[in-house]
Amino acid sequence: MNKTIFYCAAFLMLSSTASLAREEVRIAGSSTVLPYANIVAENFGGLTKFKTPIVESGGSSAGLKLFCSGVGPTTIDIANSSRQIKQSELDVCASNNVKDILEVKFGYDGIVFATDVDGPSWELTPEAVYLALNSKSKLETWNQVDSSYPAWKIVAYIPGEKHGTREVFEEKVLYKGCKKVGDFDKFVASGLTKKQAKKECIKVRKDGGTVDIDGDYTETLSRISTNKTGIGVFGFS
Repeated sequence: MNKTIFYCAAFLMLSSTASLAREEVRIAGSSTVLPYANIVAENFGGLTKFKTPIVESGGSSAGLKLFCSGVGPTTIDIANSSRQIKQSELDVCASNNVKDILEVKFGYDGIVFATDVDGPSWELTPEAVYLALNSKSKLETWNQVDSSYPAWKIVAYIPGEKHGTREVFEEKVLYKGCKKVGDFDKFVASGLTKKQAKKECIKVRKDGGTVDIDGDYTETLSRISTNKTGIGVFGFS
């Protein structure tokens, strides 16, 4: 069976010819893309003679893993993702006879930082986020990062590693901030390769300053509702 990938910018949609052994298309992947996929699936079911596709979440990486696991009635037909498919994933697809993948770009992802609505208004930069959240940071409050920020304890609820939005956050915020403050060049000067230096740039602190959220964004909202000085990191949707 041939499979197809549709993607746009940071949103990635992978699709395949639906299995003839079942009556509906199966879709899984990014929680960021999930609301859009549900709308498309409902319209497809309502406007055609075919059954409404089954849409599930689980994260970009999890969706791509299912997509590349093989062909047939037990595998998904479309994987939604907040990022492009990696070469290592394409290799897995090929080893499982998942061929002729078409990737279609259909939208742009964004990173949104949210705090309690009754808190002060302040703007974060990639440099500030990197300085606060990198694995070597010893800063305890946001005003230690920038004196114009509130004296809140640094706690950020970020997408877990299975989410495609996490990779966007790493690439567009942490890595960018790391380069801006000069740490990337320092890592390279210390003897690391550029690839190793980038990995150092996107490592986050594990002392409570960051908390991985593996569920959907309702969990992130719940965390910042409970912790009025916490910061939630979301996909644009």
